[in-house]
Amino acid sequence: MISSSSVKKLKIGLPCPNLLAPFPSSPHSKPPFPLCSPKQILRYSALKLDELTGGRNEGSFMVLIGGSGLKWRKRRKKQLNFCGFSMKSPSKGFLARGKAKHGLSSEEVLGNLKSLSDPNTALDYFGSVADTPNLVHTTETCNCMLEMLGLHGRVEDMASVFDLMQKQIINRDLTTYLTIFKAVHVRRGIRQAPLALQRMWDAGFVVNAYSYNGLIHLILKSGFCSEALEVYRRMVSEGKKPSLKTYSALMVALGKRGDAESVMSLLNEMESLGLRPNIYTFSICIRVLGSVGRIDEAFKILKRMGDEGCEPDVVVYTVLIDALCNAGKFDDAKKLFRKMRSSSQEPDRVTYITLMDRYSNNGDLDTVRELWGEMEVNGYASDVVSFTALIGALCKAGKTDEAFSQLDIMRKQGILPNLYTYNSLISGLLRADRLGEAVNVFDSFQSLGVTPNASTYILFIDYYGKHGFPCKALETFEMMKSSGVTPNVIAYNASLHGLAEAGWIKEAEELFSELQRSGYVPDCITYNVMIKCYRKAGKVDQSLKLFYGMMERGFHPSAHIINSVIDVLYKADRGDEAWKMYCRMKEMKLNPTVVTYNTLLAGLGKEGRLSETINLFETMIKNGCPPNTVTYNTVLDCLCKNGEAGLALRMLYGMKEMNCTPDVVTYNALIYGLSKESKIHEALMIFHQMRKLLFPDCVTLHILLPVVIKDGRIEDALKIARVVSSQIRYSIDGSFWEDLMRRILVEMDVENGLSFSEDLVAHGIFRDDSVLIPLFKVLIEQKRALEAYNFLLKMRKYGIQGALRTYHAMIEGLLNAHLTEMAWNLFDEMKKTGCRPDVFTYNMFLDTLGKSGKLNELLRLYEEMQARRCDPSTSTHNIVISGLVRCNCLDDAIDLYYDLISGDFSPTPRTYGPLIDGLAKTGRLEEAKQFFTEMMEYGCEPNCGIYNILINGYAKAGHMEAALDLFQEMVGRGIRPDLKSYTILIHCLCLTGEVEDAWCFFEEMKVMALCPDLVTYNLMINGLGRAGRIKESLALFKELQSHSITPDLYTYNTLILHLGVAGMMDEARRYYEELLLKGLEPTVFTYNALIRGYGVSGDDVIVYGVP
Repeated sequence: MISSSSVKKLKIGLPCPNLLAPFPSSPHSKPPFPLCSPKQILRYSALKLDELTGGRNEGSFMVLIGGSGLKWRKRRKKQLNFCGFSMKSPSKGFLARGKAKHGLSSEEVLGNLKSLSDPNTALDYFGSVADTPNLVHTTETCNCMLEMLGLHGRVEDMASVFDLMQKQIINRDLTTYLTIFKAVHVRRGIRQAPLALQRMWDAGFVVNAYSYNGLIHLILKSGFCSEALEVYRRMVSEGKKPSLKTYSALMVALGKRGDAESVMSLLNEMESLGLRPNIYTFSICIRVLGSVGRIDEAFKILKRMGDEGCEPDVVVYTVLIDALCNAGKFDDAKKLFRKMRSSSQEPDRVTYITLMDRYSNNGDLDTVRELWGEMEVNGYASDVVSFTALIGALCKAGKTDEAFSQLDIMRKQGILPNLYTYNSLISGLLRADRLGEAVNVFDSFQSLGVTPNASTYILFIDYYGKHGFPCKALETFEMMKSSGVTPNVIAYNASLHGLAEAGWIKEAEELFSELQRSGYVPDCITYNVMIKCYRKAGKVDQSLKLFYGMMERGFHPSAHIINSVIDVLYKADRGDEAWKMYCRMKEMKLNPTVVTYNTLLAGLGKEGRLSETINLFETMIKNGCPPNTVTYNTVLDCLCKNGEAGLALRMLYGMKEMNCTPDVVTYNALIYGLSKESKIHEALMIFHQMRKLLFPDCVTLHILLPVVIKDGRIEDALKIARVVSSQIRYSIDGSFWEDLMRRILVEMDVENGLSFSEDLVAHGIFRDDSVLIPLFKVLIEQKRALEAYNFLLKMRKYGIQGALRTYHAMIEGLLNAHLTEMAWNLFDEMKKTGCRPDVFTYNMFLDTLGKSGKLNELLRLYEEMQARRCDPSTSTHNIVISGLVRCNCLDDAIDLYYDLISGDFSPTPRTYGPLIDGLAKTGRLEEAKQFFTEMMEYGCEPNCGIYNILINGYAKAGHMEAALDLFQEMVGRGIRPDLKSYTILIHCLCLTGEVEDAWCFFEEMKVMALCPDLVTYNLMINGLGRAGRIKESLALFKELQSHSITPDLYTYNTLILHLGVAGMMDEARRYYEELLLKGLEPTVFTYNALIRGYGVSGDDVIVYGVP
């Protein structure tokens, strides 16, 4: 009998001593059967076991193929085994006596497997294929078996199938792993590989080195670098050695993220495992180090290659030359190129084209031409690639026409341009803002037999986005998709950039979601653009959510993205969080860049944290990050705004030591700081020093001119204005002078302002009236419209003609000052000089005519306006309707209203107000109420002013209840009553003797935070006096004075009258004397009140003595 342990060992594919014991132990002994394969031996062993167990099937048996083991489950009694019977199957013919037929193809095997629904039958058939000579399983058949087993929870059998795949070196693809992940209850795709591997281990899966290598490549291909690193760490911890190819793939992925530290760490690890880097590995390291600016380390790698006998080839040299160019070290690149030529490695076509492309990006067309000639001398005949490189260089240098000439030469030489050639030309045309020509080139593609690719569309998308045409950018993006070109990440980034610039956050979010649904992984630029988009929309939290979500997805942020986040936080006044983000850069193995420091310095400067700003600046230099001009400008700005102009000056002189050149911003900051400290002489010295090196700008004038004028140096101010306006390299528009004069007027009185403006005009510094507008506005505010008018006339001799805004300001000021004739003169002048009056001009005159009751003139001007093709606005029609009502032409106003609404006129509350007011004042309350109803039917919501008109009309007509109902209706509609609302009710209630109700409204208005004015106090004092509530009336008089309200003659007359009626003539006489002391002139009402009071008191002598 065979022991149970032997059976168990046989089941799992281990050597079985009892079965192998009869075999001869000597190598010269003859075996009991002819020499055969391990497969045949184990089949024999299985049959022998069947005999030994009495012909019964004891459990499972192993079929080993090429050293692999496959464990088959115990069959049901009804199920037929391999030896003896045919199997019934929905797909007859592919099984005979339980075995797969010879000569089946892999596709047929896959089809047969898919047709089986029972996992046991499928597993038997899968095993028979594995057991049949000349039949080999494929990835597809194995994946099919894995999927079926997974659906039935047969994880242990899945482990056996996976082991077969490993031993027979059957490719394990993405579907293989995702199927296994699902079976071990891991979702969310290949990214969850680190978790899934642990679950697979727990379920009995054994992953060999080849599977680990393949899995790492699959993870990297899906864009999940961090997860690939985790799998790599697990692989190494299990004692399995990654391949050189795996190390290279990981290093390339990390290099794309700019993680040079991890790349170099992998280089050390692979060497510690006994793997020797090859030339490809070294070239990856050089490329990565060069891309992050660590050129010295890249050269060390190059030297090491020579020391180790790994002679750098042309690829390595080209990679390092490219890195030097990208770092801006073009001189070093030329030196390395010469060294390369002197070595055994001659530059190839790729080297030349790389150099041509990089020097063209740098605008060095001469070097490009030199390389072109050298390339031809060295035997590299011009081809489409080299011509395209030259054309691209010409386009980048702005020589697009010459590029087209090269295109003609290219064609004459029989070299046909390709898509990349045309893309270079389109790029050059768009760079030169020649959109129409670029579109023409694109439209000619079909006739030229050229099919546009993603890059072609991206050029247009990028152009439209950067020029403020997001709609066109999106249209081009959609055209790209409809033409069958699949957008890549760059296309999405270009489209997102245009949307971000335009602030179209909703569209940007939708496109970002589409990118992710398309299976692409957002890159550094994508995230940066989206963060910028949220920043522009003020959505800081969304920016942070996106950033942290990016990190959770395993994306290693670049310093560029961190800089954007820091900028977002500082601009949202969240400086502490910005500082924490900066501190986290060390954890992320990121070195702060000059942009990082500049952003932090700007934030600290904005907060006025001077000492921290200086400390960070020193830290920056200590950490080996050289400051640039922007850095200095930021620090200088902080110093100058915080009273440290002296220190700022010393820092200016230290800029040269750091190879930084001051610009106009630098000098403007210093001039501002010195001016703020009233060091005008020093500020002027810096200004003159600046003029020797740079052109001042408008900011210079804005800073310097007001303080120089304030210091009384008018002549110096004129010289500065003259010098700067002649040196500024762009035209200064009128708004600049207007704003500057507004600032100057803060520092000087109007008289000096008039004199200074005249000098500016006389010296020809400006030739329009923009500088005069602030002067006119100040004069008009000071009720000096006539002086403004005369000054305007004076400017005529210098050739200054008034523009529309000047006429507006002057006419409005003259009309308000009741200098109507002068205003009409300016109006006539406008028409004669060709300055066409606009609707605002006409409205000012129409309003004046209406308020003065000049109906005929109003109607004539209204007709003239339309005859001159100046379309009346809604305000115009409202002014005319109001004028008609004021002139007692109410019915004509109503007729005009109905004529207007029969057209396209949209009435406003200002339309209905005069009509309802006119009807209410003439007692036509029903019609007024009808207009009120009609107003709401037109969708024109009434405001507080309309309700006030109706309340006043009903109250004064004696319909107090209706007035109160309207007041409550207004409140119910959510319309807040104003001071006038309460004043109307208080007045009318006092007139009807309902003083208590009036008092309640008076107190309520104060609760509503409405402060009573003099009119309201007078009405309430009068109401209380008439009701005999003299003490309350006097208390209210004291209250109004405590609120800094000056009583007028009406107040005193009211008090004198009611005190006299109450027989309190001593108090009445005292108030009479008080009004005289305040300079108020008594009227007949005052004397009548005194006479009446003395009469009531029976003092006839005094009655006749009242003056």
